[in-house]
Amino acid sequence: MEKPWHASFPTPRTTDPDSISREDLLSRFKAGERGGADFLLVDLRRNDHEGGTIRTSLNLPAQTLFPSLSTLHALCVSAKIPLVIFYCGSSRGRGTRAAGWLADFIEEHLPSAPTSGDEAPWVVKSAILQGGIKAWVAGGEEYVSWMDGFEENVWRNSKE
Repeated sequence: MEKPWHASFPTPRTTDPDSISREDLLSRFKAGERGGADFLLVDLRRNDHEGGTIRTSLNLPAQTLFPSLSTLHALCVSAKIPLVIFYCGSSRGRGTRAAGWLADFIEEHLPSAPTSGDEAPWVVKSAILQGGIKAWVAGGEEYVSWMDGFEENVWRNSKE
């Protein structure tokens, strides 16, 4: 039997990462917050990356994320992006694991950094999108209008 993809990487210590609801994310978009500036959305899907993605998302398959954590964190620090929101189909497997890995990375690399003043580092936080892309689509037209490449037939077929 083949090992699951994540068996090659450490189990995250952070097993219950912060989360954001689809309603909160939609409110951020409507308030003018910008993905890639005010937050970073990371779509972790690989083989199941179909039917569209939430606007401004970066597709970084979960299978390639762990070796890229340092680069992802450095990019967010350089761009002063305070929050990385991970999602997959449901955010119960890949999303939770990815947010846990990034939270662990941040904890390991900033344990004794100053918390205020000129020397304080830019702090990045990680979270999951509750329910993932499936919950986003299930929210209806108001949500899918914030997707790029939305294909209704893919989502209709997934309900059958």
